[in-house]
Amino acid sequence: AVVSTQSGHYGRAITALRQDSERHAKELQAKYEKKMKVLREELELRRKTEIHEIEERKNGQINTLMKNHEKAFSDIKNYYNDITLNNLALINSLKEQVEEMKKKEERNEKHMSEIQAENKRLKEPLEKAKAEVTDLKKQLANYQKDKQSLQSAKARLKVQEQDLKALQWEHEVLEQRFKQVQQERDDLYNKFVSAIHEVQQKAGFKNLLLEKKLLALADVLEKKEAQLNEVLSASNLDATALTVVTRKLEDVLDSKNSAIKDLQYELARVCKAHNDLMRTYEAKLNQFGIPTEELGFRPLESTVGGQPLGQGPAGLVAAPN
Repeated sequence: AVVSTQSGHYGRAITALRQDSERHAKELQAKYEKKMKVLREELELRRKTEIHEIEERKNGQINTLMKNHEKAFSDIKNYYNDITLNNLALINSLKEQVEEMKKKEERNEKHMSEIQAENKRLKEPLEKAKAEVTDLKKQLANYQKDKQSLQSAKARLKVQEQDLKALQWEHEVLEQRFKQVQQERDDLYNKFVSAIHEVQQKAGFKNLLLEKKLLALADVLEKKEAQLNEVLSASNLDATALTVVTRKLEDVLDSKNSAIKDLQYELARVCKAHNDLMRTYEAKLNQFGIPTEELGFRPLESTVGGQPLGQGPAGLVAAPN
């Protein structure tokens, strides 16, 4: 009895659940059917709107094409009308030209007849004129030859006159240039002679002073050596004192020898500068075509102790030994 009671209870519960599920399913079905209907109506409205817009665009394009076709047809019609009018005008113009040419041809035929009659009348004088022309041609041939010879002679004369003018102008230019070069040569010669005399006087005076100074120093040195020898021989100094005196004497002699060498070097440098100046002026004279014999004297080259100097710069001359 309990089992049957529970089975009936479970049966009622299952029946209630089934009824609820069926009711819920129907509600869901109704809800989604309503949504489907609304969505279908919206899509249908959108489709109709798009179709309407497409038809409007199509109609607009059709109208545009019709207007373009009408305009193109009108343009072609006007173009061919213009061509037709131009052709008609051209035809009329050509007709007028043909008429004018016919009239001109008639006038030319009439004129040709007159010319033929005139030619018959002038034939005999023409024959005479031809004979005269033949004679004149022969004379003209000789005249042309003479004329060509005269023209060639005139051309040669003109060229020679131009050459003569050019040579005269060149001669005048060369004379002016020659006078200018002579003046420059004379000025340079005078400057050179005065410079040579001045340099020779200065160099000779300086060389004389240096040589006298060297001779004086040499005499002083000899006298000092003689006096020293006399003092040493008369003093009877011991070896130590003699060594000290000798060393001091050697120092003095070394300083004097250095001074003598410096003076010799200075003398050699001055002589070398004098010789370089002589060679420079001789080169300038040769450059301007003036021989050194025209100076009236021969420049002397300086030497030191009879020894020739080198060819280097004056500031680099070596002192003689």
